Amino acid sequence: MTDITEVPSPFCGIGTDDLTIRVEGTTLKVLENGCAVNTPLFEQAVTDTQPRVQGKPASLAEAVAAAAALLKDTHLPVIGGCATDVNGMRGLLALADRSGAVVDNINFTGARNNFLALQDSGWMNTTLAEVKNRCDLLVVVGTDLEAFAPRFFERYIWNPGSMFVADTSLRSVVYLGKAPSGAASTSPNGKQAQVLPCATEDLPDVVAVLRALVKGQPIRASIVCGIAVADLLALAEQLKAARYGVVTWAAGALAYPQAELTVQTLSEMIKDINDKNTRCSGLPLAGKEGDQTANQVCGWTTGYPARTRFSRGYPEYDPFLNDSKQLIADGEADALVWVHAFNTNATPPVTDLPTIVVGRSGMTFSKEPDVFIPVGTPGIDHAGHAYRMDNVVAIRLKKLRDAGLPSTADVLNAIEQAL
Repeated sequence: MTDITEVPSPFCGIGTDDLTIRVEGTTLKVLENGCAVNTPLFEQAVTDTQPRVQGKPASLAEAVAAAAALLKDTHLPVIGGCATDVNGMRGLLALADRSGAVVDNINFTGARNNFLALQDSGWMNTTLAEVKNRCDLLVVVGTDLEAFAPRFFERYIWNPGSMFVADTSLRSVVYLGKAPSGAASTSPNGKQAQVLPCATEDLPDVVAVLRALVKGQPIRASIVCGIAVADLLALAEQLKAARYGVVTWAAGALAYPQAELTVQTLSEMIKDINDKNTRCSGLPLAGKEGDQTANQVCGWTTGYPARTRFSRGYPEYDPFLNDSKQLIADGEADALVWVHAFNTNATPPVTDLPTIVVGRSGMTFSKEPDVFIPVGTPGIDHAGHAYRMDNVVAIRLKKLRDAGLPSTADVLNAIEQAL
């Protein structure tokens, strides 16, 4: 039995690196600084270490050979999930290049809202370190931040030490749209977050009015989607008066058509505020299930985010046409490779296509894949690197135990070599 301190997490997206975990054989127990996101994922049990081919136990070499045989004569295989570490994603892209596959990260439909806004007009975003040391006003748009990252407020808003904020308990928090599910956003001195509630699908109108008020444009209505314009005007004045305001959102939570326009409106509003002799920055929430890692590695390898195809011998990016779910539904894909090393509940879509799963030990399926190869989890079963939500830090992940599981990179590289 060993207690390991200063353990970084690949799960929560915000780069928590202070967990204490007890390791007893292959069993893990979070002793300190766990949360509703990290603790269950660290403590998921190892239940199977042997690959399966057609539902029957097989050696790793046999499973790799079977996977390569399934991919050998395909015309448009799809590699979905893409939830792994840096080296795993490198191996995934090598396999995609060799097999002419479409690569599609599990969270890309939400991330697309950010990429389209960034591509069209750019944005001004910040880092977690800047939030921790400078932010005096946090505006949370359309998401329950403490449900997304339970320790965000503890680590980056109510942190006791800050380089440029003398008393962090005086920071202000405003929720626009969805209300918080708990009390993490309440300051140490008891001040609760202000909530301006509206339906998620009403955010485009509300955000547009808020931007107009920031710019000093007249608004004739007195209420917008249930929110008093006077309250939005007060928020606009808060943003302009703040020394360092931060506006944060989760693109995947903006579940309505053309949500990229909401991200763009927020980003343009942030630019407007910076034109008024103060500072304001955006902070997109992401980093779960390896999504930032997938996009970073795919970006520096191909020049594109992780919804890219290699079927014509070179990378082609299309955020709509390369949607793996649509390719499967339309009958264009002829094989599915599902890669997910983080969560046993993140199983592949049920399909009649030949299916290869490279996934975390313990996955159960409503339909057994043709090939299942259990792999280790980065940050638990092997060391590795994963990007946190602000993309500026690749977290160095530790190996905590030895369960006899190969890494995703080892498996995907072996399949690629077998082809």
